[in-house]
Amino acid sequence: MEDPIQRLVRALKTLPGVGEKNAIRIAHHVMTGTREAGLELSGALADLVERARPCETCGVPSLGARCATCTDPRRDAGIVCVVEKFPDMLAIERSGEYRGLYHVLGGVLSPLDGVGPAELRLAALKARVKAGGVREVLIATNPTTEGEATAAYIADMLSASGVPLTRIASGIPMGGDIEYADRHTVARALRGRHAIKEREEQ
Repeated sequence: MEDPIQRLVRALKTLPGVGEKNAIRIAHHVMTGTREAGLELSGALADLVERARPCETCGVPSLGARCATCTDPRRDAGIVCVVEKFPDMLAIERSGEYRGLYHVLGGVLSPLDGVGPAELRLAALKARVKAGGVREVLIATNPTTEGEATAAYIADMLSASGVPLTRIASGIPMGGDIEYADRHTVARALRGRHAIKEREEQ
């Protein structure tokens, strides 16, 4: 049978940002910790894998058909913030500046990596806007080449909808990731959002 430590290290290395050294460090921590802590960790992981599913509306991990954000009556359902991935949503939530809903694409357009419109939740976004009730679509893809291309694609896709489209402002540096920005930077970017058409005309 495979060594359980090696198995854990290999599994940890599949996580984003976890290399060989960090994987070994985490595995050692689990191995030398209490049995209760180890079982709690394994139980939490098993529970997440078994029960979590994408929210049918926005795509974030949820324990029900719709997530807590989408079902919260205190949120402004007329504003939909489009993000690449779930961690970007969490970063925006930490800013405390946004009270609308979200739409998680699941990535960005990247032809070289084989990621086209069909691989992202773009059709679901279009259908969501078409269904009515959306007053603004805030595009908060990362300011990378792929993120900008995806934002342009969304703007073109929704151009005939009549719904105002805005883009997250430059508080997020070019080439940076929303996920790793501090809450003040994200808050500044949200406050400074602008209409995409206005930006193109300037």
